[in-house]
Amino acid sequence: MELKVLALDGKEAGKVTLSKEIFGLEPRADLIQRCINWQLARRQAGTHKTKDRGEVARTGKKMYGQKGTGGARHGSQRVNLFRGGGRSFGPVVRSHATDLPKKVRALALRHALSAKAKDGGLVIIDKASVNEGKTKLLAGHFGKLGWSNALIVDGQEIEQNFGRAARNIPNIDVLPVQGINVYDILRRKTLVLTKAALDALEARFK
Repeated sequence: MELKVLALDGKEAGKVTLSKEIFGLEPRADLIQRCINWQLARRQAGTHKTKDRGEVARTGKKMYGQKGTGGARHGSQRVNLFRGGGRSFGPVVRSHATDLPKKVRALALRHALSAKAKDGGLVIIDKASVNEGKTKLLAGHFGKLGWSNALIVDGQEIEQNFGRAARNIPNIDVLPVQGINVYDILRRKTLVLTKAALDALEARFK
């Protein structure tokens, strides 16, 4: 599979051949879904908490005598039957993270990249760098290229001026290649890879 390499000004800067093992797979929705569920579960804070009957600030004294009242037999006022009592089986602080084998995560990433290549949402640029860290200038380049909703993946480090200029543009994400992930690829319409990112991905999956 061959794609044009673009510069930020929209001019063609060569061509590149994409690896079939990374960008030429038939996308499997089940693998991609499993990986996204794994990512989002790990992101959950898990700090939700309610008080049970041992934690509410109420007396534990028996409410009234066992016999002679004509009412039900009750002991502590902390039980979940009463207003202000503890909650039964409420949420507790915990981790929502699940396990997913490393090989499955790697395969899901390749399928996500293949899905972008298949639907025409993959763009290769020569480099992600600008002379000035000005948002207006970079937004003008993106407008000419038609990138209104994009994930831009650079090499090992993001160029400082480019990162500063891009961070204020809505619906534009910029990541180093080691941060590329299935969820961010699919939540943006266009995936933009620099040549450095492409080389790093091919080396990673070789």
